[in-house]
Amino acid sequence: MDIDETLDAGTLDPAWGLPLDRPFLSRAATEAGCSRRQLDQLVALGLLRRPVKGVLVCADVTEDVALRAESLRLIAPPDAVVTDRHAAWLHGAEGALAPGEHLALQPISVVLPPRRGRLRNSITAGGERDLAEHDVTRIRGLAVTTRLRTAHDLGRRRWPDEALAGVDAMHRLPGFDHAAFLAGIERYAGRRWIRTLREVGPLADGRAESPAESILRLRCLECGIDVVPQFDLWDGDHHVARFDLAVPELRIAFEYDGEEWHSTPEQREHDRLRREAARRLGWLIVVIRKEHLFGQSRTAETRIREGYAEALRRAGRSPYWRLEPSRENRPHRDPA
Repeated sequence: MDIDETLDAGTLDPAWGLPLDRPFLSRAATEAGCSRRQLDQLVALGLLRRPVKGVLVCADVTEDVALRAESLRLIAPPDAVVTDRHAAWLHGAEGALAPGEHLALQPISVVLPPRRGRLRNSITAGGERDLAEHDVTRIRGLAVTTRLRTAHDLGRRRWPDEALAGVDAMHRLPGFDHAAFLAGIERYAGRRWIRTLREVGPLADGRAESPAESILRLRCLECGIDVVPQFDLWDGDHHVARFDLAVPELRIAFEYDGEEWHSTPEQREHDRLRREAARRLGWLIVVIRKEHLFGQSRTAETRIREGYAEALRRAGRSPYWRLEPSRENRPHRDPA
């Protein structure tokens, strides 16, 4: 390979015989006739980069979870297993990733068998975990915990918010076996955070379309309010709106307005029009935003209770109903 010609062209020659669209081992490049010195020069020129030691990729290939997974496939030992939210992502549950992880990548969760230590590189984090043979499958050439084991692992978290968001994401996968999920919970009796799994497991619902919707539903349930996820409101043959959560008999909806889908002028106008149409049909809309659900004050429960009380008054019912104690002042973590 002529480094000078490559520099002049400002791009890699497709004829060099190595992939331009995915990671490859450094030794594959040397076996193709490119010296280590030349590889270092290509990295210095900004034409290649090293996502992890021993792996190279063309610099214009997007750095994302998929790239890291492909890089890991090239260097991981056979007994390394991808777990938790990254296993969920490999199964197709993209909502299981940490908030904003599509913008700020985090190390991939990887474990080794007991007494094997942990992988030590820049793109993985984890430790040891005792996994049965039936807990592991293969996706994209990687050993990955199965759907069921992944859901159980995501449900065993310290914080119920994070746990429910994870198991809901797994339940969104087509054909996920909820009955098997429930039946397998007690397999983890005595293990860390089993109480959280027991609490949120029966609440799992694949209709939630984001972690925030899962957490908002949990807040409603903690207030003693049984809600229907993804409720479609019709006026005859005309579809008026789809609500994140609703109590149809009281004509009240709870909606989470996140930044991704409710921030542009067009999105806000769409929300205004559909909510006005719903209000003309007698519906009460309670809007919850990030600062209500995750901010320092975390006033979501107060807004939910006040909205529900108003809905009861409109229906001619007493607004004083039996509730569990408020959880707003308890320690909280965003789903991760």
